Order: sequence, then C-alpha cells, then structure tokens
Amino acid sequence: MRATTIHGPRDIRVEDVPDPRIKRPTDAIVKVKAGCVCGSDLWPYRDESTSGGHTIGHEAIGEIVEVGGEVRDFRVGDFVVVPFCQSDNTCAACATGGYGGCENLGMTQSGQAEYTRVHQADGSLVAVPDGEPDAALLPSLLTLSDVMATGWHAAVSAGVTPGSTAVVVGDGAVGLCGVLAARELGAERIIALSRHEPRQELAKKFGATHIVPQRGKEATAAVMEITGGVGSDATLECVGMDDAMRTAFAVARPGTTVGFVGVPQDVQLPIGKMFSKNIGLAGGMAPVRKYLPDLLDRVLTGAIDPGQVFDLTLPLEQAPEAYRAMDERRAIKVLLQP
Repeated sequence: MRATTIHGPRDIRVEDVPDPRIKRPTDAIVKVKAGCVCGSDLWPYRDESTSGGHTIGHEAIGEIVEVGGEVRDFRVGDFVVVPFCQSDNTCAACATGGYGGCENLGMTQSGQAEYTRVHQADGSLVAVPDGEPDAALLPSLLTLSDVMATGWHAAVSAGVTPGSTAVVVGDGAVGLCGVLAARELGAERIIALSRHEPRQELAKKFGATHIVPQRGKEATAAVMEITGGVGSDATLECVGMDDAMRTAFAVARPGTTVGFVGVPQDVQLPIGKMFSKNIGLAGGMAPVRKYLPDLLDRVLTGAIDPGQVFDLTLPLEQAPEAYRAMDERRAIKVLLQP
C-alpha cells in the first residue's frame, strides 16, 4: 500500500510499504477514506534526532475490509471512526474512563496511508450509522479520531460549566476545537489566545467572545482586564510548550483547574503557584472512545462542525507538502485523501 513515512527531520515521503494484516483475533483492517496531519506529528518532523523509515499518522476514518476471529461488534463494510488510542474497553482502567491507561493500549500507526490496522476493534471503533456518509461530513468525522475529542478533553478536564469563563491557550486545531467544546459545555465567555487572523476568525465562529493576540505577561494582563482581575474559571492548555503552560496558570482563577492536552515539550510546572493558589492540573492524552458516541451524535445532528479546522485538502501523495504547510503555518490542519 501507499503510506506516509518519516525518515528524519523534515524528511517525509510517500512510499510502498507492506499492507497491514490481521495479527490478533481482536484486529480489524480499515481502508482509510480520510486521514490527516496532526500538530503532534510536527514534533518528530522538526526534531533533529528523528530517524526512521517508519509510517506516521494516527488519525483516520474509513471502511472495515477485514476482521479477526474474535471481533463481534463490527463487520466488513462498516464505516468507522478510528480513535488514535486503541483500547479494549473492558479492563479496569477503561471501566473508569481512563482509556489511555488500558492494559492493551495501542496507537494507530498508519493513519496517513491506504490501510490501517486496529488492534482492539470492538473496544475502540465507533461505527457511523447507515454506512459511509456524505462527503461533506467526512472532515468533521475525521476530527473525532483525535483533535475534536482532544479539545473536548481539555474543556472537560478544565471544568467548563454553564455560565463560566474559559480561556483557551493555543490556536492550533486542538485549541480551536477546545473553543468549540467550551461553547458546547455552556461557557458564557470564551477568551481565545491567538495571533493569527484566519485562526482568530475560526475561533470566533466556534464561539470565542474575545480574542487576545498578545503573549506572555501581556496576554495575562489582557485576560485579567477582560475578567475584571478575576481570571479564568476554566483554562485549556492546548500547546504543550512551557510558555503556554505558564500563561495558563497565570490567567487561571485561584481554586480552578488547568486542563492540559498539548503533548508536553520541556514543561516546568509552576508548583509554587499551584500550591499557593490551589490551582489544579488535569487532562493528558484524550480518552477518545469515552467521548466518541456523544461527539458523533453532535456531528450527525449538525450541532457542531469541527471539520472547519481543515483549511487545506491534498491527495495522499502530497503528504510532504501537507507537513510543510502546517510547519510554516500556511495551514491550520491538512486533510489527506488516499
């Protein structure tokens, strides 16, 4: 099959690799209808220590073409959303919603490819009713494999409640989905930190009531001015960098929680402030399967349209350009069509 592979820093290729095959009786093989580049894919893309020759990409939707002997809930022909983190949905961790700690956890390995293997089909996949949907729905359905569920996890972890004030740190696709999640969870005031006009406009479309283009201390001052010196009731950290985390804690109201979902990159937590101000930290890798049924219903009923984060669509063969476009911030998120 054709698949996106990474060979070193900024060295992305589309090559022929072996087709995935059933390895365990709980497996399923999915023919990818749409995949995409994630912001977290840019970390190895930029990393000078990256080596490889392996496939990359962990977000995908598509049609099941083969199932293992123990798969009971799905059959060939089902159109499914593939969570980036695959779980059995039966172990003690999964039973309490902690899918990221599943005893049989696995990750999607070739989402930017023609086919991908799901190693815990019954526990991970969620089928789209009535088979393959209209093409217009595909982008929003694709976000449910990671980015929308991750933004939702940030909002839930931060404790967004009806009537609250939420601050979203980060204007990538996850941050924008965090804005949308905060709106859906009832936040009355949503402050999005963004310096880029196209992202600011989408943030406002998703529900942001205020845009703060500053960074660092200036951003903190702007948030405090908007909130009358009180700060945020719920703070979503959607970047993973130290500066973003510090800003999140700086704008958080004492006694609240920062919900973090950005993959941490050399983050140093402000423990002193966390202790003295009683500001908590929650979140981490999104338990996608936990949120999927609800989010799927919201997409299918038209309540949310998170697919708008895709502002560029390319054929799979142009995956190198997709990475360049996101790395250079010419695109928010790129959808790839095999």
